[in-house]
Amino acid sequence: MDPSSLITFTSRGIYCRQADVYIDPWKQVDKAIITHAHADHARPGNKWYLAHTDSQKVLKLRLGDIRVESIEYNRPVRINGVSVSLHPAGHIIGSSQVKLEYKGRICLITGDFKLEDDKIATPFELVKTHTLIMESTFGLPVYRWRAQEHIFSDINAWWKNNRENGKVSVLCGYALGKAQRLLYHVDHRIGNIFVHGAVQKVNRALDFNGFDFHKFPIVGNGTNKREFEGALIITPSSALNTPWIRKFQPYRTAIASGWMAVRGARRRRAVDRGFVLSDHADWTGLNKVVSETGANQIYVTHGYSHEFSNWLREMGFKADPIQTYFEGELGEINEQSTVED
Repeated sequence: MDPSSLITFTSRGIYCRQADVYIDPWKQVDKAIITHAHADHARPGNKWYLAHTDSQKVLKLRLGDIRVESIEYNRPVRINGVSVSLHPAGHIIGSSQVKLEYKGRICLITGDFKLEDDKIATPFELVKTHTLIMESTFGLPVYRWRAQEHIFSDINAWWKNNRENGKVSVLCGYALGKAQRLLYHVDHRIGNIFVHGAVQKVNRALDFNGFDFHKFPIVGNGTNKREFEGALIITPSSALNTPWIRKFQPYRTAIASGWMAVRGARRRRAVDRGFVLSDHADWTGLNKVVSETGANQIYVTHGYSHEFSNWLREMGFKADPIQTYFEGELGEINEQSTVED
């Protein structure tokens, strides 16, 4: 049996014929396994969804009244004779790698992943496989991350300096994943912390699973302006350049993203400061996963898929780029959120 035959790439998405199920389909299908709840991986209109337990309520928040079943990590279920299990991807809370096993052959779809333990998502688990389908959002050597403690030291210093100069600090990160990571790691002793309404909705959904993010108040019409003085505001970047943000004047803005590693990215996003903080694997992490999974066939999706697959072939691996509708961190940054007062 050809190890790649467990998976085919179709106009609707990544398809397992034996189980008759799609992984993160971009068009409507009957059965979908979802790696995580970001909009480029979890789309509406499917008849049935399977995801990790920590993603269930967030999926319903984002996709409406869907039929979704959930399982824990490393608890295989059988679908038409195929063993299907979810394994931690470390990307965001509830994010999963999907392992398919059939007649002794294994295929692993990583979804979006990162190797650094952010202390809120279940840490990445290395899974051995014959066929590997992986992301390459940051698949160039220029993308090498510093340890997160150094990044948060910089963020705290920026916030503290703004506070001492009478300015509000508006820090942008997507509502699901990055916002919670920022809320967990910033130094709460510096001052008050508020969140955008879109962040609060996600926080409530995650709190359902025992995560303590609900304590951060929303920025509301009744909030006293004095409470904002020197405060930190966590918001999606979609709220920038809207009437909502004017209430914080005077303020300074920043974005936390892996794209901030590239010269000019901060200027293009029209913010005062950029912090290189990503929920995706960097160049070193991508290569580590390839070498340690033992895969003999690698398919590379989104981001720098052509460049990274070319690199892998030069290193002696059998690798091919695959076109998908996944966008990685770019899609997460650009997720639209309703701006709430």
